[in-house]
Amino acid sequence: MSSDIKFEVLKKNSSVNFKLNELGKVSKIDGVSPPSVFIGSKLKYPEMNVGILSPLQREEEAWIYDDAKFWAKNNLAIEEVIALRGGLLNSRFKGHALSPRLTDRFTLIAQEIAIASKPVDVEIELKNKIDLDKKPDRVLTQHGFSAGLKSAKVVSNVKVNQKVDKVINDEIKASEGIKFLYKNNFDEYTLSKILSVGVLGLKKNKKFVPTRWSITATDDSIGKDILERVRQYKWIENHELFYGEFLGNQYLLLLFPGVFSYELFELYVPGSSWNPSTEMKASTDYEDFYGRKEYAFNCAGGYYASRLPILEYLDSIKRQASVLVIRIETPSYWAALGVWVVRESVRKALQKRMTFASREELLDGAKQISKIKYKYDNSGILAKSKLLSQIKTQKKLGEFGI
Repeated sequence: MSSDIKFEVLKKNSSVNFKLNELGKVSKIDGVSPPSVFIGSKLKYPEMNVGILSPLQREEEAWIYDDAKFWAKNNLAIEEVIALRGGLLNSRFKGHALSPRLTDRFTLIAQEIAIASKPVDVEIELKNKIDLDKKPDRVLTQHGFSAGLKSAKVVSNVKVNQKVDKVINDEIKASEGIKFLYKNNFDEYTLSKILSVGVLGLKKNKKFVPTRWSITATDDSIGKDILERVRQYKWIENHELFYGEFLGNQYLLLLFPGVFSYELFELYVPGSSWNPSTEMKASTDYEDFYGRKEYAFNCAGGYYASRLPILEYLDSIKRQASVLVIRIETPSYWAALGVWVVRESVRKALQKRMTFASREELLDGAKQISKIKYKYDNSGILAKSKLLSQIKTQKKLGEFGI
């Protein structure tokens, strides 16, 4: 079934159904939202653009336009993801951070779509011509086009999961709502969307959250919740190495027996999506057992997106470890698709595991795999690692049961 859906939708996107010179004539859309909304952060806060995303043409399988897990599972290529997202229209209106407390008509429609468990039929009338401008982003998954929203109407019965409905109507903090839903098998993609439209949290605190912020906030919130358990677990017994590649992003995950700490190195090869120069670029961020107090400005959203699946893995085996991650962004990653690529790349890497008896063997194994599979010598990175320099002291801390 899924392969048939993939083929049919991509076939439709490959045909020229909407030529650019025809887009200017579009004023009404009778479509289906995946369901998906987009809260922009380009305006001066607290103002923001709030948009309903829907394919330019009616698609009964609209969910595929906003399902990163499906894209990763089926190994869609960059051009295939771009084709899907390029078919989405962002019909937007200007909102205010506090709009969810005022319950105006457009806000209620956006919220209704965002919390829906299945695609939603919508009728949309545009206020102005469609904007063809598209810009890549580190965190966000791009969409096709934008236009001002004149009117919108939901024309199908919206199905909302009972647990989502419960969290929305209970007087609990947003972080508690996220924790509850995550434990009830709602993934980070759904949770960040729900968080963005201001339906979570105490009534007096509810507000719109720009999509780029809600994605990272969700990764971080879930991660911190898992960390509370992980810090109580015993250390892993062996030294573990994971590796994998997805959409031109190569990952090495080095896990050492010890208290939890986490360090990420991101290397941008010349010609990759964020490095048009002729020299290698790099960024890094780190946290020790006690966590970070400041946002990871160097690696930004990728830091939290990489950390989440690693914490999920440690939680699943009920162990803690010191974790060093090396990401190599190659020229094969020629178009930025958003932080979901990071998250799903790490998940793919976690499927390939090797074990070693000592730290020295693990480091040697990581160097060999990096050279053979990825054509990169990571010795310089390993020499700069804060985590590796701290590992020598972890045995003493472990003796005290920390």
